[in-house]
Amino acid sequence: MKKIGNSLLVLLAALALMAYYPIDGYEKTGIARLKRLEKTLDSTITEYYLRPGSFKKHDEINLWLCEKTYPTDSLMQVDPAFQKEMLRLFPSRSGYGITVLDITDPENTRYAEMNENSGFQPGSVGKIAVATAFFTELRNLCPDDYNVRERLMKNKVVRSGAWGLYDHHTIPIYNIEKDTYVKRTVIASDEFTLYEWVDHMVSVSNNGAASIVWREALLMRIFGDDYFGLTQEEADAYFETADRGEITDIAINLVNDPLRDLGIKHNEWRLGSFFTNGPNQYVSSKGGSIGTPKGLMKYFIKLEQGCVIDEASSLEIKRLLYMTDRRIRYGASPELHDAAIYFKSGSLYSNNPSLGTPYGEYRGNVYNYMNSVCIVEHPNGINYIVCLESNVLSKNSAGAHMYLASAIDRQIRKAYETPEVEENQKS
Repeated sequence: MKKIGNSLLVLLAALALMAYYPIDGYEKTGIARLKRLEKTLDSTITEYYLRPGSFKKHDEINLWLCEKTYPTDSLMQVDPAFQKEMLRLFPSRSGYGITVLDITDPENTRYAEMNENSGFQPGSVGKIAVATAFFTELRNLCPDDYNVRERLMKNKVVRSGAWGLYDHHTIPIYNIEKDTYVKRTVIASDEFTLYEWVDHMVSVSNNGAASIVWREALLMRIFGDDYFGLTQEEADAYFETADRGEITDIAINLVNDPLRDLGIKHNEWRLGSFFTNGPNQYVSSKGGSIGTPKGLMKYFIKLEQGCVIDEASSLEIKRLLYMTDRRIRYGASPELHDAAIYFKSGSLYSNNPSLGTPYGEYRGNVYNYMNSVCIVEHPNGINYIVCLESNVLSKNSAGAHMYLASAIDRQIRKAYETPEVEENQKS
């Protein structure tokens, strides 16, 4: 690929700063918090956590590998030079697994991997599988008209009930008429549209919302066309009398079959339980949960190819992954402030003080899982995908992932940015 020129850098950077997605998404989605974020445009409110790369418009989010959908395996062939560059960034290979795909030039991609088949507890990264199941069932309901799917998401309101309990993650609640804004945990009486529950699941990683979205996908599968008119009372009554074993089988297959359809194997990525305890009275866990860097990369390649369900669904999942809440862990890297990132993070750790080893938040000394999946799009056209997982005991994994994000980004940019361009950026 040719080096990126100064004039193109300036133009693309200017366009990025002029854009305002997902802040322009309220009319399309009905997600109330986006209506509040519109006020950042005229400085009525200021959200200091928003970064320059957080302002793409809805229509400016694209898929990068749609024109030629090369087989996944052909894109995941290690580039020896790139592999060497990536591996050099890790102080230790033990406890880490990673796959990296540079798609800046789709005709000349570069791929690297390390411990790519190692299985990690995926944590909240598993919510991507729930989103995929949800959009799969939407497609099954409305195979020929994506607009009907959108209207259903925007207009159908469902209640949390026990399914959303309990989770320490808060959700943003904005009352448009009263102009009030609070953040709190989900309660049983909460009612939101399907679009808002999906947004709560992805943007703030609310566990209760993930269980509710999974539940709604399950109801779509069971009721088919009758789901459009299904009342909350009818849905609740169904679960009270349904066969637990039958529901469990449907629920587990529901979230895993779409992954298998993408060529992701059972031991590469699977989800085996809901994210909250509330559903336990209706559905059992089954098969355990696991994620590998290889399985996750397969998914994100298919997403960029528009092959997760269909192109419209792939694009909408990518939009939902666009960072609309605070950038944390991997996404908090200062190197990514100007970039658009499509990001999901998941952590699970456990501490035992009696072990006599360091421990704390994200520093578990029993286990210390941290997972980061991220599509990075820089204003100058440098684009890549990273699937990073770790289980390094007693180490601050949030800080480690942020450090690695910076190191990976700097290394990838070296291939495209001339010294002259770098000097202009500094000035």
